[in-house]
Amino acid sequence: MLYGDPVAINEAKRKLGDKIEYSKDQYQTLINVDALLIVTEWSEFRVLKFKLLEKLMNEKLIFDGRNIYEKEEMKENNFTYYSIGRK
Repeated sequence: MLYGDPVAINEAKRKLGDKIEYSKDQYQTLINVDALLIVTEWSEFRVLKFKLLEKLMNEKLIFDGRNIYEKEEMKENNFTYYSIGRK
């Protein structure tokens, strides 16, 4: 499922059509997903409701392509966390 920039969603819809699902709510997007991929630095993604994520997601797995989270915070919340491009 894709959530994010309206321009990017329109472009994704043009290229992918109905091959994927689109959402207007960031937490609805996470229902029954195996992983969260962060590819933007938008402020709305900087503060996560970890307890809610834990309930919504199948796996507690985050790939952070923008390095907006700290490894220690993810560890404290028992998420498997991959910070792309950072040691």
